[in-house]
Amino acid sequence: METQKTAVITGANRGIGLETCRQLGKKGYHIFLTARSEQAGIKARNKLINEGLQVSFHTLDVSSESSVRQFAARLEENERTVDVLVNNAAIYYDTEHEASNPDFQIVNAAFQTNVIGPWMLTTALLPCLMRSRAPRIVNVSSEAGALNGMGGGTPAYSISKAALNVLTIKLAAELREHHMKVNAVCPGWTRTDMGGPGAPRSVAEGAAGIVWAATLDNDGPTGGFFRDGKPISW
Repeated sequence: METQKTAVITGANRGIGLETCRQLGKKGYHIFLTARSEQAGIKARNKLINEGLQVSFHTLDVSSESSVRQFAARLEENERTVDVLVNNAAIYYDTEHEASNPDFQIVNAAFQTNVIGPWMLTTALLPCLMRSRAPRIVNVSSEAGALNGMGGGTPAYSISKAALNVLTIKLAAELREHHMKVNAVCPGWTRTDMGGPGAPRSVAEGAAGIVWAATLDNDGPTGGFFRDGKPISW
């Protein structure tokens, strides 16, 4: 009998992260919902449990090396298998700044959460991912980080997402031999706290592309950048 698949999702107490938990949960995954705020994370977990999904909550701040290590050690203690890792947590859509006039405190914080955090967590969870027969890593990126057509504005967010895209390519190349698929996904401009109420796409639409990448079959792509399951330009 095949054991239940598991998915770790960061920044999952609201928005696209929460909806990704919901959609993967409906596909039968046991969800490890993670968030910085224990109160918000437990509230989100309980909401999904009330919908009939199998969810556990773990406090995780991806910008903190000690928090990442503690979370990974907790899973490793029980020799857990992680089939899917969704690096969703992100901060600072800094529309009020320009690359020629940056706030480097914001730049540093954005890189710590948007790039170094996913990098630390992915490497910390590699033993758990390698226990899976079909491990999948999804880095939730943004077309704001695409070099093609990039202009000015939102420097911390855009440059950190561009770096996350590069990390995706590097990891995909190095982990291919372990049958691991690593892809970046742009959910599009969605109606989240970051995207605002005027965004044209629903949270469910944005999460669907992430779930697609998280559930790729063995013939699926790796090392790509996608929206709605279709390649987009780096």
